[in-house]
Amino acid sequence: MADIPQFTTINLLTGFLGSGKTTLLKRMLEDPALADTAVLINEFGEVGLDHQLVERIDDTMVLLQSGCLCCTVRGELADALRDLHSRRERGLIPAFSRVVIESTGLADPFPVLSTIKADPVLRHHFRPGNVITTVDAVNGLGQLDTYVESNRQAAIADHLVITKTDIGSAEQLAALSQRLAGINPDAAILDAQVDDLDIGGLLDTRAAPRGARIQSATGFYCEDSRDLVTAEGAAHSAAFRSFVISVDQPVDWTAFGIWLTMLLNRHGERVLRVKGILNLTSEARPVAVHGVQHLVHTPVHMDAWPSDDRRSHIVFIVDGLDAALLKRSFEAFAVTGKQADVPAHPTYKQN
Repeated sequence: MADIPQFTTINLLTGFLGSGKTTLLKRMLEDPALADTAVLINEFGEVGLDHQLVERIDDTMVLLQSGCLCCTVRGELADALRDLHSRRERGLIPAFSRVVIESTGLADPFPVLSTIKADPVLRHHFRPGNVITTVDAVNGLGQLDTYVESNRQAAIADHLVITKTDIGSAEQLAALSQRLAGINPDAAILDAQVDDLDIGGLLDTRAAPRGARIQSATGFYCEDSRDLVTAEGAAHSAAFRSFVISVDQPVDWTAFGIWLTMLLNRHGERVLRVKGILNLTSEARPVAVHGVQHLVHTPVHMDAWPSDDRRSHIVFIVDGLDAALLKRSFEAFAVTGKQADVPAHPTYKQN
């Protein structure tokens, strides 16, 4: 039986309709390293896991051969998570150390993530884990051109898993990979069809996948502002853009925390992702920060700098916010020696 952690990680498996979420979920459930996992899905009939069912606990919950616990969600997600926690505490179900939530293909992923923070019970027992987004190699570009939800699912991912690469062309895969890198420059882009895909690593929430992975000279792919465009290069209906703030001077941690809190309180629904490595005034080692919308993960003290660059670098993926104003606000409020004559939470025009 698995030990019950102080905080159980909740990982989100998302992706547009038909993008291969269920296939990837099956591979997760077959991985011995993920046996102590609880899975929340919409309906068992849609997932097709019947061959793995060995014990029906009740109308909404079954135990799989892999050791995973699988539950339906027909009502509120918060209710389902509280019920899982209560049953585990009372020994009514096998212990689990992580949760995977498979969202519906048309779902905006942010309400799922914000559930943890909004519920007073959940935030004392659960913490956010990774976001894994599946993208169809054949239809992905068209979906990104057409559906805002597809873009939002890609923008928040820690791991972007491209599916159906065995039936897609090399040109399609290259174009889709380039497009995804423009939407979410700092996410790992993986091929679902390779035999050595690290399934367990998709749910690894240690510091390395978030901050210490060397991806460029500064530690991030996102070196320049990028606007979201369609496959034809036209302006996209979604006003997404990514940019990085790089600061030479050390950052004051308290001032940064206040600035980020005020920014997310005011514009959190439009800050799709924030991820950075900070050089703080009182710390010899870098500190990694990571957040999605209103939800900010616990900062991580990294073991070492990923390169010789000792500047602070913070990547933002935003929806309709002015990058220049946000940069100016940050530097005025959070950088040591600056005088804050710019508000920490400037008002942006709604697009």
